[in-house]
Amino acid sequence: MDKYKIILFDLDGTLSDPKIGITKSVQYALEKLGIIETNLDKLECFIGPPLQVSFAEYYRLNEETALKAIDFYRERFKQKGMFENVLYHNIPTLLKSLKEQEYTLIVATSKPTVFSEQILHYFNIDQYFDYIVGSNLDGTRSSKTEIIQYIIDKYKEFSLDNFIMVGDRKHDIIGANNVGIDSIGVTYGYGSSEELSQSHPTFIVHRVDEIKDIVMANKVK
Repeated sequence: MDKYKIILFDLDGTLSDPKIGITKSVQYALEKLGIIETNLDKLECFIGPPLQVSFAEYYRLNEETALKAIDFYRERFKQKGMFENVLYHNIPTLLKSLKEQEYTLIVATSKPTVFSEQILHYFNIDQYFDYIVGSNLDGTRSSKTEIIQYIIDKYKEFSLDNFIMVGDRKHDIIGANNVGIDSIGVTYGYGSSEELSQSHPTFIVHRVDEIKDIVMANKVK
């Protein structure tokens, strides 16, 4: 009997590598504000956390200016940024296999739900997910803790032991810890091994294939 029944997946850095689309859209937004950033690698820190948090933390933008930056970011992201993106190797195979094993798969991302739905459809992997939960365009429900709790509240017939969160950044692991569910930190995304370890995930994996191994190995005797 499976211990885990509902598997929550982060999107950016876990299912797909969105570096070009996100960093170029951040670069565009900063330029609109008169801030020139030529090094896209420096903008990788924007992959994962809510945008308002990153603009405030890394560029010291106040709330009003951060909201302007997000509007500029979305101008480019909606047009082309969301499609400057590539699935990690073996993700479709993983999702298909888990679905065939009758796990419930859910996307839990800080990216707005409307963009997440379009990206998953673009990659033709939306068919594997029962639910796609992201943030709202007005910035509400953007923390990973809020997003995971929202999902748990929708599946009240399951115990916390039945959930597991898969993500590449500390925000995914901290969110899982805050609500009391297990987690898998993946090192192939944008969170370092050190960042993930310090957040205390239940498991750490280095390859997509290992996610299935962990889920399938945890069965209730």
